[in-house]
Amino acid sequence: MTKELWINLPVKDVARSREFYKQIGFKLNPNHPENDQMAAFLVGEKEIGLMLFTEEQFKEFSNHEIPDPRNGTSTLFSFDAESPEEVDEIARKAKEAGGTIYGEPGEKDGWMYGAGFIDPDGHRWSILYMDMSKMPKG
Repeated sequence: MTKELWINLPVKDVARSREFYKQIGFKLNPNHPENDQMAAFLVGEKEIGLMLFTEEQFKEFSNHEIPDPRNGTSTLFSFDAESPEEVDEIARKAKEAGGTIYGEPGEKDGWMYGAGFIDPDGHRWSILYMDMSKMPKG
């Protein structure tokens, strides 16, 4: 059975993207070497793998062309936060690190608080805090 999940993303500049993800709080994976072709992170308590590859290397792995994520969204990566304040903090860090906010932090449906940002390569991410005690029943 599957033991781990890795998210693989093509990026134009590995060094720039590595720095972006470090600045928003993702942890470098100590088991992977840092180089000009890739960067590896561990995300969240379950340490999901995030692998950043140059576009050329990503094309070799996927044997497929890479669409421009700025022209359409095929995947939205989402992760949780422990509080609305943490949502605000991550959104602020994403913007300061060179990302773009596409969804300002705010409340939704009375029980969720979230924000959305775009990384330097156009990949969209959402951060969401859910207050399960306020979630509508049934």
